[in-house]
Amino acid sequence: MMKILHLSDIHMGGGFAHGKIDPETGLNTRFQDFVKSLSRAIDRALAEPVDLVLFGGDAFPDATPAPYIQQAFALQFYRLVAADIPTVLLVGNHDQHSQGQGGASLSIYRSLGVPGTIVGDAIDTHIINTRSGAIQILTLPWINRSTLLTREIAENLSMLEVNQLLLDKLQPRLEGEIRKLNPDLPTIVLAHLMADNATLGAEKFLAVGRGFTIPLSFLTRSCFDYVALGHVHRHQNLNKTNDPAVVYPGSIERVDFSEEKEDKGYVLVTIEPTVQPASKSFETTWEFCPLPVRTFRTIKIDVSKSDQPQVDILNAIAKVDIDDVVVRLIYQLSPDRVEQISSAAIHEALNAAHHYTIQAELQSQLSQPRLPELGCSVGDPMVALSTYLDNRPDLQDIAAAMIAAANELLSEDSLGSGGSDILLDIESSSDTPTIPPSIDLAANVDGANSALKPSKSKKADGQLTLL
Repeated sequence: MMKILHLSDIHMGGGFAHGKIDPETGLNTRFQDFVKSLSRAIDRALAEPVDLVLFGGDAFPDATPAPYIQQAFALQFYRLVAADIPTVLLVGNHDQHSQGQGGASLSIYRSLGVPGTIVGDAIDTHIINTRSGAIQILTLPWINRSTLLTREIAENLSMLEVNQLLLDKLQPRLEGEIRKLNPDLPTIVLAHLMADNATLGAEKFLAVGRGFTIPLSFLTRSCFDYVALGHVHRHQNLNKTNDPAVVYPGSIERVDFSEEKEDKGYVLVTIEPTVQPASKSFETTWEFCPLPVRTFRTIKIDVSKSDQPQVDILNAIAKVDIDDVVVRLIYQLSPDRVEQISSAAIHEALNAAHHYTIQAELQSQLSQPRLPELGCSVGDPMVALSTYLDNRPDLQDIAAAMIAAANELLSEDSLGSGGSDILLDIESSSDTPTIPPSIDLAANVDGANSALKPSKSKKADGQLTLL
C-alpha cells in the first residue's frame, strides 16, 4: 500500500490585504496563516508517514516572491527531504515567469539538486522509487501558447482558434507519454489546468485570459489510477465514477471573500494492488482533509427603510462571532439617514475582528420601483409631481415650495423673457454633474442606477455606493 499527500495552490505571500503587521515578528499576519496551513499539511505527511508528496502548482502569487517568502516555503519542503519523502513540485501559472519564458520560481530546486525533489515544468513521465515501491507520475504543467506553439504559428489567430490548436498539439503529446507507461506500476497524472467542467473560485479573477480549458476526456483514462490537479481553488472531484478520481484539493488558505464558504485543505491518497482477477491492477481511495484556516465572514444588512439604522447595524454585528475573523460589513442605507450613522461606533463594534472592511451602499431613489400612479397615462406634470411628493415623506418640508416653483415655471408669464433665460441655462448646462476628484461615477447599462465609490480605499468606511 502506498500513501500520497496531494496539495496545491499554496499562494504563499498572498492575501496580505486581509491581514495586519504582527508587532513581534514584523510579518503580515496573513502570511503567517499561510505558513501555518502549509506546516500542518507537512506535519500530516510526516506523521503518516506518506510515501510521496505531490504539489499541484502555484507556490507563490507570482514568479518573483520576496526572499523571506521563498525561505518559508523552502523550510517546509525541506522537512520532507530530511524525512526521505520524495516530492514533485509542479509548475503552475503563477510560478511561471513571463508566461512560461524564462524559467519558473520552482526551477531553483532542480538547479540546486535538492535530493528527492522533482520539478515538473514539462510534459514528462517520472518513475519514482518510494519506500512502498515504484510509481510513475505524468507531469502536465500549466499550458500556454509558448509551451506548445511558436509565435509564427499563433500569429493572427483568434483566442478560440489558438485554444483549439493548443488542444490539437497537446493530445498527441499526452498519447505519446501514455504509450510509454508501464502497466505494472501505479500511474498518477499531476496537472495544473482548468478542466472544462470545474467549478471556479478566486482563480477566475487571478488568471483571467491566461491558458485554456482542457476537456475532462483527456484525463479520464483507464490507465490512470489518480489524477491530481491544481489551479482551481475549490476542492472538488470532477469524475464521480472515481475511475479515475480527478481531484482538485483546492487552495490551502482563503485568498479573498470569493472563497468565504469554501473548505480548505489537502487530499490523502491510498493506492494498493487489487485482488485478482480485476479490471485494474490498482485500487485507489482518497480522502479530503480540511485545514483549520482563518474564517472569512460577510455581514450584510439593509437598513434603507429602518428608523434606527445605527442600532440595527450594531445589532447585526453583535449577533455574529467576529473574534479574530476577517470581516466584511456591507450595509444599505437611504441618503436621508446618512447623518444617523456613527462611523466611530461601527469601528468600535468591529474592533474584535482580525481585520475588517466597511462598505456603505446608498440606496438611490432611482433604483426604487416606479409608482403605479405614475404610469404613461399621467399627462399633467403637476399631477405627476404631486403624486411623487405624496410618496416622499422625507420631502414634505419643501413640498409646497417645489409645487409653487413648478407652477411658476409652467405658467405663461414665466415663459416670457425671464423664462427663456432659464431654459437657455438648462440647455447649455453640462449633462455630467461635478464629482470630487476622489469619486468615480459609473452608470449601469440602462442608466437607472449609478455607483459612487472612492477611487482608492483600503478600509472602506467612506465607501458610498449608489445602487
